[in-house]
Amino acid sequence: MAPLTLVIGNKNYSSWSLRGWLAIKKLGLAFEEIVIPLDMPETRARLAEVSPSGRVPVLRQGELTVWDSLAICEYLGELTGRGWPESPEARAVARAVSAEMHSGFVNLRAQWPMNARASGRYAALTPAAQAEVARIEAIWTDCRRRFGTKGPWLFGEFTFADAMYAPVVLRFNTYGARLSSAAGSYVRGVLEDSALKEWVAAAKREPWTIASDEAGV
Repeated sequence: MAPLTLVIGNKNYSSWSLRGWLAIKKLGLAFEEIVIPLDMPETRARLAEVSPSGRVPVLRQGELTVWDSLAICEYLGELTGRGWPESPEARAVARAVSAEMHSGFVNLRAQWPMNARASGRYAALTPAAQAEVARIEAIWTDCRRRFGTKGPWLFGEFTFADAMYAPVVLRFNTYGARLSSAAGSYVRGVLEDSALKEWVAAAKREPWTIASDEAGV
């Protein structure tokens, strides 16, 4: 198999990069990591060299380029035969909630930008964003109740759905979201994952700051 290269943005701010990175990391695949700092004078030109969309993450393998986080997960699943739940019902639900995360929750994203190294922040949410938090709680609670009894993840074992929601876990941790007991337990479990801890530790070492993503006080 040709070597894998994953191009990502700042670990502190790039939520989509975290999704692709966590997916490949949890599958135990070897890969080269390239970080392109975002919001810099040279960012657009550097991204244009590696990404057809001008965005991250980007997975490269030989002549193949995959430039979307969910597509990266799907490709990794094709390579390894892992990443989605085994049962058809659980797999269908995992894909549905992953797609919902991929295309939705725009108010929450805007009002609580991911800031992996920050904690104790306060940024008020609009009613629309509060409704999105409630929807995420409902998704997590339902997945854990129906499929997650054999492990700490949404479907018991780690799946790509957990990769898709990992940035939300960090958002909830940064801004102190008030969660139900089931959702709070899931957040605490994800925060203890060694791969996510590795990501956060690297984010804390980064020298870059993006002022527009420094919400709250």
